[in-house]
Amino acid sequence: MPGDVQIRQLEYLVSLAHERHFGRAAAACHASQPALSAALRKLESALGVTIVHRGHRFVGFTAEGRQVVGWAHRILAERDALHADLGQLRDGLTATLRIGAIPTAIPASGLISDAFQQHHPHARVRIEALSSREIGKRLAEFDLDAGLTYLEGHAPDGTVEHELYRERYLLLTPEDDDPARLTEIGWAEAAALPLCALSPDMRNRQILDAAVLAAGARLDPVVETDTVDALYAHLGTGRSCIVAHAWMHAFGVPAGMRVVPMAGTSPRPPVGLVISDQQPLSIIAAAVLAATADLDIAGRLDRAQISALTG
Repeated sequence: MPGDVQIRQLEYLVSLAHERHFGRAAAACHASQPALSAALRKLESALGVTIVHRGHRFVGFTAEGRQVVGWAHRILAERDALHADLGQLRDGLTATLRIGAIPTAIPASGLISDAFQQHHPHARVRIEALSSREIGKRLAEFDLDAGLTYLEGHAPDGTVEHELYRERYLLLTPEDDDPARLTEIGWAEAAALPLCALSPDMRNRQILDAAVLAAGARLDPVVETDTVDALYAHLGTGRSCIVAHAWMHAFGVPAGMRVVPMAGTSPRPPVGLVISDQQPLSIIAAAVLAATADLDIAGRLDRAQISALTG
């Protein structure tokens, strides 16, 4: 690294980029705010550029600073990959696999973590529920090892995609209501029910909005939320929900509810892993790809859907 640039200085910088606040960044690094500020000034001196706009509070990075932040993420990721590589040679893989998953794919994430830890019993897994946009941002910052998300047909710059399954949709509705007696229900008919749905900024909601619009109706939920568990908390109170079929694997059919297939032409968006395409692949990214190579997630989710429909 140029000059007297130190890893600790880069850690302070990345923490500041994450926290957007000098005090919180220092606390996250278990340091004092003066120590963090002094380290950043030394980093600026070593690189010969101004990184942070000066003020009584954090107001942002300069153009050069944004470049340095990007390199800091990359250098720290390489440092972590080195430790993981050496650790695997010594003890087997002991690193933590960091996955960001969209809410509708959280139910499938257990299949991935289980397969991964069968291959690497000393490793750990951390899963965060995030939006598709946040997953892309965190991958670019090397703050995630993999994203479990919708695949939009073209991988974001710097990433590659690996499809695992295609999402299908079902209506969960109270078993005493008329829709529960149907063998299938149309999108417009489902949209007329008192529905719970994810918030409009979520990709799943946008997919459902488009499907309902194509059927000549408009999705107007009575309850909106950004988490799957909150959706389930509102079921069984006279409300229905159009759910991804992966939910049947994790949650099954709640008591007092029935599941009804959506009729007509339905979207089948692909869901899969997105990882950085840096070469060689990081140890942890290569490990999760190897663990899921022969994992029939699509088949297991299909069987859970059939069981829910026939149970």
